[in-house]
Amino acid sequence: MSITEIAIALIIDFLAKYGYAAIFFLMLLESMMLPIPSEVVIPFGGYLAYKGVLNIYGVILSATLGGLAGSYIAFLIGYYGGRHFIIKYGKYMLIDRENLERAERWFSRYGSISLFTTRLVPVIRTFISLPAGIARMDTYRFLLYTFLGSLIWSIFLGVFGYLLKERWTIIFTAFSRLDPVIVGIGIAILGYIIYKLYKNYKKDLGIQ
Repeated sequence: MSITEIAIALIIDFLAKYGYAAIFFLMLLESMMLPIPSEVVIPFGGYLAYKGVLNIYGVILSATLGGLAGSYIAFLIGYYGGRHFIIKYGKYMLIDRENLERAERWFSRYGSISLFTTRLVPVIRTFISLPAGIARMDTYRFLLYTFLGSLIWSIFLGVFGYLLKERWTIIFTAFSRLDPVIVGIGIAILGYIIYKLYKNYKKDLGIQ
């Protein structure tokens, strides 16, 4: 049994015991850039909802709020620590410099909307909060975009876990084998479409 398989087994056991609290906590850790695979956490939560142990809405909400909380902590690290602090001490917080620089490029190129789209891109999604904090982005806008992106990601994984039932592990296997960039682009396109629909909906209602 590999280290990855052991870790996944521990995560599943933790989720089975503590339900919504475990989902919230693990997603918080993942969004703080710790190596917790949301592709395991949320789909298994969806499977537990299918079994009647949990409620699918509770799974999605717990995952979304956990992701939001962890992202906000990462945002504050970037906001108050700055880039120099993160580069110097990031290794002690398990922050990968290469992924940080990739997230910085995304944020520099696409601005605040990248907070929304990259929440739907594997790996980068957990690092994008740092450059947003470093750039001292408006906190309320950060929280809004992060919440929306986390919500769509949680719905995507949770519903598929629910629908796939005992085959929920297909999701993790697929994300592990496919090029994360290709997968991320596909999900990001979906998220952007939903975002545009939301903007048009607000416009039709006359909401600014």
